[in-house]
Amino acid sequence: MSAAASAKSASPAVLSLAQLLEQQPSNEQPGLVEPGLLPSQGILFVGGEPKVGKSLLVANLALSLAAGVNRLGFSIPARRRVLICQFELPVPQFVSRLSLMRRALGAAADQHLFVDTRASGHLLNAAQGLNHFVSAARAAAAEVLVLDPLYSTHDQDENDTRAMAALCQSLLRLRDASRAALVVVHHVRKSIGRHEIGSAFRGSSALHAVGDSYLLLTRPAPQLTTIELRFQFRYAASQPPRLLQLDHHTLWFSSTEKPPAAAATRRKVEKTDITKALADVGDKVRYNQLRDQIMNATECSKRTAQLAISEACQQGWIARANGQYHVPL
Repeated sequence: MSAAASAKSASPAVLSLAQLLEQQPSNEQPGLVEPGLLPSQGILFVGGEPKVGKSLLVANLALSLAAGVNRLGFSIPARRRVLICQFELPVPQFVSRLSLMRRALGAAADQHLFVDTRASGHLLNAAQGLNHFVSAARAAAAEVLVLDPLYSTHDQDENDTRAMAALCQSLLRLRDASRAALVVVHHVRKSIGRHEIGSAFRGSSALHAVGDSYLLLTRPAPQLTTIELRFQFRYAASQPPRLLQLDHHTLWFSSTEKPPAAAATRRKVEKTDITKALADVGDKVRYNQLRDQIMNATECSKRTAQLAISEACQQGWIARANGQYHVPL
């Protein structure tokens, strides 16, 4: 047994109010992100529809915390040590994303931001997996631990309340053992109401027992490039929704006072748009790469880009072989 564990077991578990008051800090400690978004050793759930920007926003938040700067319209009173456990991108790609964001900060976050390069494959609901995350948090002396996304950290049925309650207990054990605040990226139910926030998350009845704050990302309208943040706090005063705008060149969100005018939706993508998009990305590209390039270049919707690729293949403007698209020879 470690010295810390031995000391803990030797200390009394039942304390009087007077003893508890003696242990309280003389001054109330500010939250890690104010107002009320991330309390000290709190749990923040971040959710939203697919591709709305959850992971980008959380990476922005992690860098801001590590650098001790306010860049998202929230107050960050002090620099914090942050450990990111992310499961969606290979480590080199994730580092490239952080490197691009880092340009706006310089080296301010370099010594306080950590990445668990071996997070993949470890499950919170298994003792060995939980021990891995606790050990990683302790190795980084992390004050904030990011899990992105939650569903990659477990093998439970998220529609089963009992299974989700057990997973939430694992989150609490991770928080208590690491003494770090948790930022948990989680997906939402397929159909949610306009005013739903915490209840929009999958397994919400179980999450409500452990979460201190909930941040929901939505798009006010499909044609807008802004996202709306909605908040629900357990202990802090409620906050009105906020609007953020993403700069695609820096991958940073920034506050915006009002939604910009909706971008004009092009109803038709021309042949030259498609061939140029293909040339810009490379000689041979996958479907998603070509679709995303067309969307970025023409500012059209995903559906319009998909129809354009289909028509281009039918017309013979582009060809497909072995799952890749190219200009016909």
